[in-house]
Amino acid sequence: MTLYRPEAFEPLVDTPWSELRARAAIRDIVADADSAFRGPRLFWQADDWDGWHSTSPMKNLYVGTAGVLWALDRLRRHGHTETRLDLGDLARRNVELFRERPDYMKGEKVPSPRASALLTGETGILLVAWRLTPSPELADDLIARVRQNVDNEADELMWGSPGTLLAAQAMLDWTGEERWRDAWNESADALMSRRDSEGYWTQRLYGQELHGLTPPHGLVGNVQALLPLLAEDRADALKRESAAILASNAVQEEGLANWPPRPRPELPGPDGQIRLQWCAGAPGIVVGAAEYLDEELLRAGAELAWHTGPPTLEKGPGICHGTAGNGYAFLKVFARTGDERWLERARRFAMHALAQVEQLRAERGRGRHSLWTGDVGAALYVADCIAGTSGYPILDGC
Repeated sequence: MTLYRPEAFEPLVDTPWSELRARAAIRDIVADADSAFRGPRLFWQADDWDGWHSTSPMKNLYVGTAGVLWALDRLRRHGHTETRLDLGDLARRNVELFRERPDYMKGEKVPSPRASALLTGETGILLVAWRLTPSPELADDLIARVRQNVDNEADELMWGSPGTLLAAQAMLDWTGEERWRDAWNESADALMSRRDSEGYWTQRLYGQELHGLTPPHGLVGNVQALLPLLAEDRADALKRESAAILASNAVQEEGLANWPPRPRPELPGPDGQIRLQWCAGAPGIVVGAAEYLDEELLRAGAELAWHTGPPTLEKGPGICHGTAGNGYAFLKVFARTGDERWLERARRFAMHALAQVEQLRAERGRGRHSLWTGDVGAALYVADCIAGTSGYPILDGC
């Protein structure tokens, strides 16, 4: 049995953990973002993968301006460093520019209503803008997007109502206004009603129908969005039933475990690839289901990510499919078990992610400026390694 592709990973750097070096690297990543900013209409140059079949500059939360602004603000709020940019002004300009030129993938059949998507539509852009420059107008626009998304056909986090649940929860936390709880309840009740008798949701994505397990496109992300505000009895049942689904789909070998992206007897996805990253495979299952996953499986999934070593430069240092995303699995196991060995492993991966940031910047002549796939996401991971915290960006609180 094969749980992973050895060629997708590389040896871990020998660099020992250094908080001083980690803090300096965070400051360097923020300074690079400042210097690479191209103005209030061009923002940051998109990486080819991030901007594939889309309109430049990217504006969304996933790989665009909104994500960079959110990360820079997060690092600032946590006392790591200051940016020279006026984040609030840029966030409002980003809303305007998205409305002029949305950056949806051309030629793809995207879920409807697409504008309400958290990671790829206007919802995430409005959420960041409100966080940086609160106003009644932005809040009204945002709650309208949340309510428009109740019956989004995707039923997953990137496009569907699980994503807008996160937005409503964040606004409830920030404002205390009951209208956000009402909007959350409306979406949560509708989402739970679409869960089938076996405990799955059907994702309708890019012309396909599927049952997914992954955080961005399946069960783990949906459950993660529902649990914080769901009534205790419903939450307990959802955790118990979801843990059973994940246990039945785990592929195990000699104390290690991985998961396919969809319920199936074999590990490879539809393209024949076995993945081991946040967006598909054990790291994402561990990160998203750490609260309720069987502890033996939790450790086995994280052990596999340690056993393989970090992803290669092809995947990079980021939190979606790169080194930082896999490292969050170690932070989650540390948070649940208190075993310091997992924090040490997370910090080793942090030093590797920083080395990858530097190497890629040297090879490309510039940094990669996005939250999920770029340098600022890696900086947030390093910051969590410094603090010994495990909050995965956006999904564990905005």
